[in-house]
Amino acid sequence: MKSKYMIIISFDAVSSDDLKILKTLPNFKKIIEGGSLIENVESVYPTLTYPAHATIVTGKYPKNHGIIDNTIFKAGDFNPNWYWYRKDIKGSTLYDLAKEKGLSTCSLLWPVTGGSSIKYNLAEIFKVKPHQNQIVQSICAGSLFYQLELNNKFGHIRRGLTQPALDDFVIEAAKYTINKYSPNLMFIHFTDVDTNRHHYGYSDKKAIDGLYRHDKRLGEIIKVLEEKNILHETDIVALGDHSQIDVDKMIKLNTLFKENNLITVNGKGKVSDFQALCKSLDGSAYVYLKNPKDEKLKKKVEDLLNGVKTNKPDPIEFILKDNEIIAKGADSNASFMIEASKSFYFVDDIEGDLLEDVKADEVGIIDHRHKATHGYDNKKDNYGTFFIGYGKDFKKGIVLDTGKLINHGPTLAKVLGVDLKNVDGEVVDAILQL
Repeated sequence: MKSKYMIIISFDAVSSDDLKILKTLPNFKKIIEGGSLIENVESVYPTLTYPAHATIVTGKYPKNHGIIDNTIFKAGDFNPNWYWYRKDIKGSTLYDLAKEKGLSTCSLLWPVTGGSSIKYNLAEIFKVKPHQNQIVQSICAGSLFYQLELNNKFGHIRRGLTQPALDDFVIEAAKYTINKYSPNLMFIHFTDVDTNRHHYGYSDKKAIDGLYRHDKRLGEIIKVLEEKNILHETDIVALGDHSQIDVDKMIKLNTLFKENNLITVNGKGKVSDFQALCKSLDGSAYVYLKNPKDEKLKKKVEDLLNGVKTNKPDPIEFILKDNEIIAKGADSNASFMIEASKSFYFVDDIEGDLLEDVKADEVGIIDHRHKATHGYDNKKDNYGTFFIGYGKDFKKGIVLDTGKLINHGPTLAKVLGVDLKNVDGEVVDAILQL
């Protein structure tokens, strides 16, 4: 590694298509023209934030690093905990190996870092259940005094998960951390565009405005590096994790399973038992069987799914089984994985109709009513993301048409001079200048 520092910035839900705008903005233009660009990066399946970010730091498919979903499957829990904790990732990560090498590390809301060995860690974790306490959760998941320091200085900026206030808090925390601590390896996660696309749609002005805010944030990072006189010693990596697709219809497979006596509910309307249960991944879904070896049950569920597929307009693009799921790199414990057709997405509800329109007055992340979402097949057309590497360790003026998210881990490991073992990806030497 020629540079002394590396900052990896994830711009959640910023797509390869967004490069048309990013290339015109001053700060993205600076690092694109002064570094290496991969224009169309294939994400992982399912194309969700937590599996994707675990892939970036491990170089593995979800089935191999263990983060096969954003949230943890528990039968009947439709507001589950997320994969917040490092302990759920199988194998080594870039930040583990960097620490072992003696490098100082920092994470600002990078997914799946709770309880990790990162020195300056503001873990991404949030209250999802009534009994949970946000302050206690955060304290236990991250670096106590570092988090208190950031909250005392910049906590007034944050408004829960509301954007752009959350990213405005993160950028202030990032600038402060660079100035005071200058960690060798820093991970930053911005979610402005992702949140606004969920709420308002892929191309809505509120989402596009987020791209301009991201350019301003990138510029603020560059500026603080210049002021500290370490820009020339810093590699900046800017990347996305997945894209999004506009939606207007929901698929509620669990209502179908309940109607066919595959889900039992108690007097309070809660799931008390199941034979088959859908776990939404938004644009796709896992179906788990209580007894995966029951061939009669499996055939019944498959027939029901094929029946849904015959609806017009067809809400299901394809259905994967067993080894087909494993071949895609997803959860080997699922008996089926179902891909929604464009404009459709899955929800876990057990009430209502199988297919329902998304009503404008229901849009909002809390109740899972989106106007755009992700989780779809990573090979869908025009559904990629991007990668930019800028600094001494990246060649200048290189543009590659395509790439894969699984390659980021081994490529960045090579820059850092660490050995990321058992990866599914490969080093992209064409962009490196080592």
